[in-house]
Amino acid sequence: MGDVVDTETLEMLKEVMEDDFPLLLQTFIDDALTRIPQLREQLDANNADELRRNAHSLKGSSGNVGAAGMTEICSRLESLANQSQLQEAGDIINAIEAEFGRVRSALNALL
Repeated sequence: MGDVVDTETLEMLKEVMEDDFPLLLQTFIDDALTRIPQLREQLDANNADELRRNAHSLKGSSGNVGAAGMTEICSRLESLANQSQLQEAGDIINAIEAEFGRVRSALNALL
């Protein structure tokens, strides 16, 4: 699990959140399940500003649950969208989806 999500971060969250820890993880999963399709829609609409905002939000929430790999990929997408360079955005969104699958599996094991 440590290669997908940082176990120290999760332990700290579990200690702080106590009984709300599972809710936090489920909220992250649900949010990502909504945001990732929105990334595709925003790319299809060539809406770099909304794509950047959405990538930024997903980056932050990924970081909060210790998903460093997903955070990094979202950061790359945010940077490209900030520069309105969307040529590679589809591939990056595919990478976000793949990494989210790994993160989701790791977090589901804790629920």
